[in-house]
Amino acid sequence: MNPFLAPSALPWGLPDTSRITDEHYLPAFEAGTAEQRAEVAAIVAGEGGPTFDDTVVALERSGATLDRVARLFFTRVSADSSPAVREIEAQVAPMLAAHADAIALDPGLFARIDALHARRHDLGLDAESLRLLERHHRDMVRAGARLGPDEQVRLRELNAELSGLTTRFGAALLAGANAAAVHVTDRDRLGGLSDDAVAAAATAAAERGHDDGWLITLVLPTAQPALAVLTDRSLREELFRASTGRGQGGEHDTRDTVLAIVRLRAERAALLGYPDHASYVIDDATAGTAEAAVAMLESLVPAAVANADREAAELAGGVEGDLEPWDWAFEAERVRRERYAVDDAALRPYLELDRVITDGVFRAASGLYGITFTEHTDLPAYHPDVRWWEVRDSDGEPLGLFGADLWARPSKRGGAWMNSLVDQSSLLGTRPVVLNTLNLNKPPAGEPALLTLDEVRTLFHEFGHALHGLFSEVEYPTFAGTSVPRDFVEFPSQVNEMWLEDPQVLTSFARHHVTGEPLPDELLAASQAARGYGEGFATTEYLAASLLDQAWHRLSPAEAAGITDVLAFEQQALEAAGAAHPLVPPRYRSTYFNHVFGGSGYAAAYYSYIWAEVLDADTVAWFGEHGGLRRENGDRFRREVLSRGGAVDAMEAYRAFRGRDPEIAPLLARRGLAG
Repeated sequence: MNPFLAPSALPWGLPDTSRITDEHYLPAFEAGTAEQRAEVAAIVAGEGGPTFDDTVVALERSGATLDRVARLFFTRVSADSSPAVREIEAQVAPMLAAHADAIALDPGLFARIDALHARRHDLGLDAESLRLLERHHRDMVRAGARLGPDEQVRLRELNAELSGLTTRFGAALLAGANAAAVHVTDRDRLGGLSDDAVAAAATAAAERGHDDGWLITLVLPTAQPALAVLTDRSLREELFRASTGRGQGGEHDTRDTVLAIVRLRAERAALLGYPDHASYVIDDATAGTAEAAVAMLESLVPAAVANADREAAELAGGVEGDLEPWDWAFEAERVRRERYAVDDAALRPYLELDRVITDGVFRAASGLYGITFTEHTDLPAYHPDVRWWEVRDSDGEPLGLFGADLWARPSKRGGAWMNSLVDQSSLLGTRPVVLNTLNLNKPPAGEPALLTLDEVRTLFHEFGHALHGLFSEVEYPTFAGTSVPRDFVEFPSQVNEMWLEDPQVLTSFARHHVTGEPLPDELLAASQAARGYGEGFATTEYLAASLLDQAWHRLSPAEAAGITDVLAFEQQALEAAGAAHPLVPPRYRSTYFNHVFGGSGYAAAYYSYIWAEVLDADTVAWFGEHGGLRRENGDRFRREVLSRGGAVDAMEAYRAFRGRDPEIAPLLARRGLAG
């Protein structure tokens, strides 16, 4: 029997990957979509007037098989792809788009939900149930339920085409990033890289089929970590150009795909009654309007660029000739060493992966929330690199399962993210199974994995998402965990970064991997003093990417049809926003902007990180005012924010926690933008 056709017998409903092969996915998708269509047909055929239970609750219960297969399959797509998986994805993407439309545009289903919605305040529903009814009604209207028949036909065509295009973009980006990795055959060119980083590069070269040499693989953003340490300026330039040139030529060119996605999204937004795709997306977010999101971004640009200009003037003194973009990270590291006596390479021996996880990430969570972690080595996973921990609450009761897939590999897309393999739901009786995925360089066998401070910060960040999923306490799966507005979802994860530098946590995990000696006070003080250095660059590159995202998605159909040159439009958009800094490229350029064009849900929403950072910085201030890492503080944050998922309005949850609306001053101070 196909393993997906029945609930997993493993603890927490963990998918039994020991029984699943690639051949099971497509039949399970076909069976799962057919099953849910039948369940919806049964809802529509119900006799008498609709009730909340026989319509809305029944809809929440539907699609169990499809949910099981989709969650594992798309985890594979992002973390362990293969030609077979990509072929299945190409078949499944339009199938799922058509299936979603079949449900959202089902006139009988909408008639029942619309009738319930009209008398929603007379149904005696509790607050979460009322919100669920309103959510389903709003989602169906936004999906086109009120369009005419001809318009719905075109909408279905657009959704199918877009699903195929975003799949194509993701596949081309993964292949292009692998192809663009820089192969080095002269060891002398690797000056500046630590011994363990050189060993990891040799391992990467061997694993990818090179007979000799070292391979510098690419991470997803424009900035590549090795640029901060490589002493060979020509190699830095080669690496920079490989990074920024992804998707701009050859067999992995993504430019035509970008243009097609933009045009179809603009047409779909107009069909649904919106001026542009950004307006459609942000209408369902806490920002409310695209104008509000753009106004915030643009208000920060002048100060950020001015800070970047000051930083550039300082860095220029360290190079012969003109400062170039591939010099920036290297020269910035030099200034940090000279000014603050801090060297990232000197920190790495004190940042060993396992210790960071157990004595850092987990210790902070235990101190704040009372939860405990027990690693299980007997549970199956889709890849041998995946590790599992059982998480128990402060009273000893099982809370859920946490997984970590940490090593980079050719089958994994770049970046870092959180997946939910099983959502928490009281209605369904399920507990959460969540997974953090990163792209750390895997050391040779037997060698320690030593991290940079940025990589440690990423571990804390992604675990903030995991906590959002693990602490979910909702009735309905629609509201579970991170099912919140896109510009709110990064808030809890960004807050969790603060515990990296908490003295109780830092002194626990920052110990030399050989001697066990704590991080020297002078290194710690220097690192903290240098924390704010480089905010001009960091803020400018982020704002440039966010404004580029908005520029693409604020086009009307006619305007989108007139764009023929991706790179020219990109430059014009950045210049118009005042963010076209010659030495600070966008954090992502259009041709490798996976958040926006790869179907990951951030189209017209990349602004969300800094929008959520307003809440994050204000919350960090609250923790500081209330004694920091204390159990009562964690319990309050868990109760008012982390446990609520989408069951309450996101900003109402924030106000319940903070006691007021957020203030922007802490963000401006953090980013060096105050005044």
